[in-house]
Amino acid sequence: MSSAPVRSSGRIRMAALCASLLALLAAYLVASVSDAAAAEVVVSQGKPTTASSDEWAGTPASAATDGNTGTRWSSQFSASQWIKVDLGSAMAVSRVDLNWEAAYATAFTVQFSTDGTTFTNATSALRGNVGAQTIPVTGTARYVRLNLTERALPMYGYSLWEFQVYAGGSSDPVLLSYDKPGLASSEQNDVNCNPCTAAKAFDLDPATRWATSSTTGWVDPGWISVDLGATAQISRVELQWDPAYATAYKIQVSPDAKTWTDIYSTTTGKGFKEVLTVSGSGRYVRMYGTARSGPYGYSLYDFNVYGTGGAPNTPPTRPADPVFPATRLVFQDEFNDPAGTRPNPAKWTYDPGYPQNGEIQYYTEDSNNAQTNGQGQLVIEARRETVNGRDYTSARMNTGTKFHVQYGRVEARIKVPKGNGLWPAFWMMGADFLTGRPWPYNGEVDIMEVLGRNTSEAYSTLHAPQYNGAGGYGQKYATVDLSQDFHVWAAEWDSKGIKFLLDGNQVFYASKATVEATRGPWIFDHPFYIILNLAVGGDFPGPIDASTPFPARMLVDYVRVYQ
Repeated sequence: MSSAPVRSSGRIRMAALCASLLALLAAYLVASVSDAAAAEVVVSQGKPTTASSDEWAGTPASAATDGNTGTRWSSQFSASQWIKVDLGSAMAVSRVDLNWEAAYATAFTVQFSTDGTTFTNATSALRGNVGAQTIPVTGTARYVRLNLTERALPMYGYSLWEFQVYAGGSSDPVLLSYDKPGLASSEQNDVNCNPCTAAKAFDLDPATRWATSSTTGWVDPGWISVDLGATAQISRVELQWDPAYATAYKIQVSPDAKTWTDIYSTTTGKGFKEVLTVSGSGRYVRMYGTARSGPYGYSLYDFNVYGTGGAPNTPPTRPADPVFPATRLVFQDEFNDPAGTRPNPAKWTYDPGYPQNGEIQYYTEDSNNAQTNGQGQLVIEARRETVNGRDYTSARMNTGTKFHVQYGRVEARIKVPKGNGLWPAFWMMGADFLTGRPWPYNGEVDIMEVLGRNTSEAYSTLHAPQYNGAGGYGQKYATVDLSQDFHVWAAEWDSKGIKFLLDGNQVFYASKATVEATRGPWIFDHPFYIILNLAVGGDFPGPIDASTPFPARMLVDYVRVYQ
């Protein structure tokens, strides 16, 4: 009698297990089908494609949708042209990718139709560019047409290597506000902010900003708005504030820039970077400030709007993040030249002149201040000698006109000198400094600074508009006496931040997200160049004294950059 319940219980457990497995299998199949349905796929390749004209038989409309980047469509030489693809059936179109030849359109629209006769604009007027262009769109269409109205090369027509239409996808939000027209309650344009126009909040340049006028704009309310070009569904807004931020403000949308609807409101704004999840529909989006953080007005480095729809411009493409450990060597100098050789002019440029920061040396182009020693090392030498009114000389050299890098591992093996007032450094400057952008708006990355008065500690620091000089964002770290041997300093840099290392050990990590949320804009997503120098005296290391050795030598075994 006792065995029957056991067998019965076993059958029940087995049935339940089978049911669970079947349910899991069914859920997996449903998820797989759902994932397949959600995947964004090319739906135009090989589909019937026609155009207003063909330049000649070798460049037919069908060449733009054949999936072959070696063939192209080109039109006859007039401004009003079009090219159209029949997808075969109506479907939810999510994206159009174009690959333009040199004869691109400077004005065109993407249009949708369900019958091939009546077309509606899926975008506002767009501008093409040589090469790839991605255009997010939303809507249902069987026919997708490019309506081309203005040519980049007036002596020719239009030419496309590829015209690809995508359907499906998850409709992930895209940046809608880049390079779109802005308007504000007022704008600052004076010696302190020249110019701080509304457009600066939408240019994706984290070193530029909008600010209300210093004469009429330090009042409430203050506002800034953006025209997205077409109706959009707004899902996220990102604000990167200057210290003149709003403690109380609203995010509003409008179809006409006249009637506004609130989609977000706060009275506890904290400044720095705020990422807001919102939901609303409109062509225009506005930040409407009602209470300021201090006596000044309102100022934003970035006002980025994300969602679907609109008429977005394609933002600049950034290089892919390297995978660390990075192994592709893109720059190196091993300094293996014979003794007395000046730095390789194909890689380095002397930067002569009077220094900054209260330093007392003169930077020369004399080989006595920078030369190889015949042992595989560069010697940067600070000397006691009078040149151009200064009693000390040294060298500063950079790759400014020879080599720039954005992302990767930048490293050098260096032996630093000991002595009061000596200041060796291995660092990088934003390359836009060379074209006129002033420090610290270009950005500075100090991979290594050592003060000769205490060579058992070092510094790694970032400098930007909101954190620079003594207020830079960085770390002082204790270590062994660095003057006794060579050591490897490195920066591993990608779009998420910069990791600083000494002899393979992390000494500091600057997270982009943390910096934006606590200090200010991150301005390090652009090319930089490398600098080596040995300074004498100054605000940071303090003065030299009778114990400071001269000549003092900074030895560099190598400089390497990997991506």
